[in-house]
Amino acid sequence: MLNYFYSDSISEFLNKSTETIIGEISVNGRLEYKQTQLLAWEYQIDILKNTLKDFSGNLYFEFSIPRMGKRVDCLLIIKNIVFVIEFKVGEKEFINQNIEQVWDYALDLKNFHKPSHELILVPILIATDAENSFIEISTTSHNDNLINPIKTNQQDLKKTLSTVIKFFEDGNSIDPTEYVTGSYSPTPTIIEAATKLYNNHNVEEITRSDADAINLKATTQYISETIDYAKENNTKVICFVTGVPGAGKTLVGLKVATEHLDKEKGSTSVFLSGNKPLVDILQEALTRDRVKQIKEEGGKITKAKAKESVKAFIQIIHHYRDAYLTDPKAPYDHVAIFDEAQRAWTKEQTINFMSKKKGIKNFQYSEPEFLISCLDRHEDWAVVICLVGGGQEINTGEAGISEWLDAIKFHFPYWETRISPNLFDSEYAAQNAIKELSETSKVEFNENLHLSVSMRSFRAEYLSKLIKEILDIDKNAKETFSELKDKYPIVLTRDLTKAKSWLKEKARGSERYGIVVSSQAYRLKPLAIDVRPQIDHVHWFLDGKDDVRSSYFLEDVATEFQVQGLELDWVCVTWDGDLRFSEDEWKTYSFKGSNWQNINKEIRKKYLINAYRVLLTRARQGMIIVIPEGNEEDNTRLPKFYDSTFNYLKEVGFEVL
Repeated sequence: MLNYFYSDSISEFLNKSTETIIGEISVNGRLEYKQTQLLAWEYQIDILKNTLKDFSGNLYFEFSIPRMGKRVDCLLIIKNIVFVIEFKVGEKEFINQNIEQVWDYALDLKNFHKPSHELILVPILIATDAENSFIEISTTSHNDNLINPIKTNQQDLKKTLSTVIKFFEDGNSIDPTEYVTGSYSPTPTIIEAATKLYNNHNVEEITRSDADAINLKATTQYISETIDYAKENNTKVICFVTGVPGAGKTLVGLKVATEHLDKEKGSTSVFLSGNKPLVDILQEALTRDRVKQIKEEGGKITKAKAKESVKAFIQIIHHYRDAYLTDPKAPYDHVAIFDEAQRAWTKEQTINFMSKKKGIKNFQYSEPEFLISCLDRHEDWAVVICLVGGGQEINTGEAGISEWLDAIKFHFPYWETRISPNLFDSEYAAQNAIKELSETSKVEFNENLHLSVSMRSFRAEYLSKLIKEILDIDKNAKETFSELKDKYPIVLTRDLTKAKSWLKEKARGSERYGIVVSSQAYRLKPLAIDVRPQIDHVHWFLDGKDDVRSSYFLEDVATEFQVQGLELDWVCVTWDGDLRFSEDEWKTYSFKGSNWQNINKEIRKKYLINAYRVLLTRARQGMIIVIPEGNEEDNTRLPKFYDSTFNYLKEVGFEVL
């Protein structure tokens, strides 16, 4: 159910005075508004009073869009049409960011508000002082009854409404009460969720609440109860949370962290990740939002000052580790959430790093062992929460989850362990370690510690299942895709130019799109794709369409290292000859010097396949896969390096563009 500050039938609206309407808006908003806002409302009301005299229907002022943290100026329901109206009072031009703003409002309703799914939604931008209007009724290939934004001035608003109503004259009238009370089930990006959590310590209103999403709440609640248990009983507990890609593991961790930001309660927590791009992007997004909010409130804060508090909330795991190498005291935090715990370093990798990079010659811990030891310094209680993604290890020296379990078994057997039953799955490679730990320590299994449904893509909750089947060469992939293709488009092409056009055509409003490739895709240079230079991932993910460093420009590409844990709306995955399909297995290659070489080590094969698993699960709404045709005259790009993969994916059922 969505809310608003004022609602009425058009007839009642026309009979009320402007002062009465503004009064109702102000009271329902429960806020003190600046004089400029009051004047804007007065102007908008006058325009609508002059426009709506010959219409019947209902209207709503300041209609809530919770996921975006914004409100639509006016939602107008006439007959079978929902008009989403944004006023720009005094504006003479139709500025792109304003067009995107009203489009984003309509997109949010279309995607997440159940009654809007099948209805005709018409976003209208009113630049009140514009000389001309552009009353064009057009749609995109989405065919979802969301019309491209119409641009009009105040004089032509009545003509705009009449034109649209006549164009869509067939259809049942909308029940306004059913519409505004309909369910709203958004799936925020991790950046949106982190910002909301950090500001308000509450994410319920911007996340889904349908049956499939229930266990996201159950997992968070179970962890909170575990923290209370540890605190009340002066004990130490470690939890392992599993989930399919995009199921909300990071969201769970951020929610737990924000619930324990209150230092007075003595149970502060910290969110730690070894994923530097994710941490950098979240820190920058939260900092930018904090500066913007304080500025809008009339205050001042430097970006550096804003970032200080953000860094206390979200940290890079290696910085946390290094701080307690020299500080023997217990950490300030009693609760530590380790995101992507499977990526923690093995003992060999950690010792090697400490010796070569830190000059510490006698270090004898794996990263999990040392990190647990830091929390173990507390004399009373502590909780460690490990968020585990299956099949996502992509770096040399990443331990997988068994290193954590072995650390508990051999060094911290007095810690209680709470485990997701799904940790027994083969993709986590932890069965033996769990069985051995159960013989020496208290181990409890709880299904609430597994997140089974992808929250990343609201259109394709089982995308992760499809990608797993494709990479496992499972014959069920074809059937799985047939079940989701109408909700989640996946297209195949051999032409990168076509792929770029497809992305731009599919993306609406400010929906983000970009190109992702394997970090081993060294022979995409003829397509003007070079993976060797490091992109600025913060600008790539956060900046707009006017910045050449952003993903929108389709010039810089991101690899699995920059996109893991993050998502875009629309993605182009460009496939190279490093991973090639054969009848019973994937062939893996590394490009050295001037030739492809077989990858023989099983662990390196696993890393490469996992890299493609990450790339193929980044898109929230749909993706296009580019598999080059190759070149007979280039021994490093022969067609046979690509054809088998193309034919395999085509056989799965992907449409060829």
